[in-house]
Amino acid sequence: MSTVQEKGTISIHTENIFPIIKKFLYSDHEIFLRELVSNAVDATQKLKKLASLGEFSGELGDLTIEVSFDKEKKTITVRDKGLGMTGEEIKKYINQIAFSGAAEFVEKFKDKTDAKDIIGKFGLGFYSAFMVADRVEVVSKSFKEGSEAARWECDGSTEFELSAATKAERGTDVILHINADSEEFLDEFRLKGILEKYCKFLPVPIKFGTKKESVEDGTDDEGKPKFKSVEVDNIINNTNPVWTKSPNDLKDEDYLKFYRELYPFSEDPLFWIHLNVDYPFNLTGVLYFPKVKNDFEMQKNKIQLYSRQVFITDEVKDVVPDFLMLLHGVLDSPDIPLNVSRSYLQSDSNVKKISTHITKKVADKLNEMFKKDRADFEKKWDDVNLFVKYGIISDEKFYDRAKDFTLFKNTENKYFTLEEYKEKVSPAQTDKEGTVVYLYASDAGKQDSFIQTAKNKAYDVLILNGPLDNHYINTLEQKLEKVQIKRVDSDTADKLIDKDEKIESVLTDSEKEQVKAVFEKAVNNKNMNITIESLAPDELPIIITMSEFMRRMKDMAKMGGGGYAFMGSMPDQYSVAINGNHAIVQKILKAENDEQKATLAKQAFDLGLLSQNMLTGGDLTNFIHRTIKLTYK
Repeated sequence: MSTVQEKGTISIHTENIFPIIKKFLYSDHEIFLRELVSNAVDATQKLKKLASLGEFSGELGDLTIEVSFDKEKKTITVRDKGLGMTGEEIKKYINQIAFSGAAEFVEKFKDKTDAKDIIGKFGLGFYSAFMVADRVEVVSKSFKEGSEAARWECDGSTEFELSAATKAERGTDVILHINADSEEFLDEFRLKGILEKYCKFLPVPIKFGTKKESVEDGTDDEGKPKFKSVEVDNIINNTNPVWTKSPNDLKDEDYLKFYRELYPFSEDPLFWIHLNVDYPFNLTGVLYFPKVKNDFEMQKNKIQLYSRQVFITDEVKDVVPDFLMLLHGVLDSPDIPLNVSRSYLQSDSNVKKISTHITKKVADKLNEMFKKDRADFEKKWDDVNLFVKYGIISDEKFYDRAKDFTLFKNTENKYFTLEEYKEKVSPAQTDKEGTVVYLYASDAGKQDSFIQTAKNKAYDVLILNGPLDNHYINTLEQKLEKVQIKRVDSDTADKLIDKDEKIESVLTDSEKEQVKAVFEKAVNNKNMNITIESLAPDELPIIITMSEFMRRMKDMAKMGGGGYAFMGSMPDQYSVAINGNHAIVQKILKAENDEQKATLAKQAFDLGLLSQNMLTGGDLTNFIHRTIKLTYK
């Protein structure tokens, strides 16, 4: 070690700040490497900027930042070939923690350049090294002509040593002597993983170790090429990611290639939005619309947040509106600091502006697609409708933007805007109160008999089978004037859309009472409310339904619907409509004895259960045996 030239005390206002830095400055100790590499990038970027301004006339040369480790010596080294520092600058920028070298740099050159790109923190970020190191050395040589190298050392106390050093090249080496509790970081895969997580898109090449590549090495006796294995620098980052480029310079394949780089095992996205905002805040990025499956919770936390190409977090719920958490991609804003906290994101005005802007850009993109090529938009609707519905439920302003391109799909796979659909169904589906009733199926296969009954009345049936559709329907009913939305199996067709059109009953009041008594005895279930209805003779003999209100409440309870949680413990309540005009009712009335009446009633009831997929287990087995007996006796 060089002769000590100076000893001193680091300029800190309290003796207790170092334990705080070492233990509590960052929740995750791996962040030390991000901070040190970010400082190295700042130093390199500043040198490049000085060169472009004519303030540095030397050769820039290879500016690659090197990260290395020595397991035996228990050291990690971060080396850059940037500005470097003199001994005096080390004292100024490292010892005085509260001073920002970048701030002074920007102030000096603010009239010559847009310096927002190169603002960095060579202060507390540097001291994150003491979370993992017992001792830290800094060996640096300034780019200034005639500068001598200097070495700074500190053992984590407030004492430091500054001495002359030998260093041939300009730049800075930060050497961490790793403490016993942090030896996990003396591992190639651990370090590489941290670098790939936080530094994957930094704008300066970062080398970590070497890798072997196969290169051509002449030809063999038959004239075929020979290959040999050589070691090459292992650059771990992409210095010019898609979001830093102009959209005019990019093709679809560039966006898709970047998506595969981010999500190597995912299907290609449907489309994407390139963000590039410089006022009233700075924001760049690319957001991709993936093919979303119905289990949308599994799709979240796929957006990565960066600050000047340094990874911050993939928990962006306070930056991105909740309904757009299903998107994938990257956001980069220098207005968001590296050491961001949850409380900062929740309160910062720039973050709120970013969230609002992203919502607008997404709505604008979808509207543009709809207007430009409706047929193609309809093909994509099944994959994007979850975003749109989630937005309509959770964001009032998004609904205002989305209502013109939001689509309904019916059971015939035809698509309609909200306005088009109301115009289509109003003539046939307006009830006696002047309310237009939209009918929908949540499972077209299981609800087919109800769908066919509705179609026989010239009614249209929508498909609403997504995980959010229960909430979506409630929201639409609040937004759309004089519209009700009912599941096609929530009542008899006549009552779903009550037009006050009565069908005469073929039964006398006495016969109605007889039939009801027979079914009540056969069903024997207090949760089944039995009524005798005057329906068309060709409708089903028994129609078992759960009211729209009851089913919605229970569905909301299953999804954690707040005030409806109590509904989850309540038994299911059903309406059993006996079609008094059906031939089977006459057969029951004419049966020879009570046993035959009960058998026929039970058979008809089980058919009703079967139509609702409610007949299972022993009841289903009994129904099969009874059917065989009645059919072949």
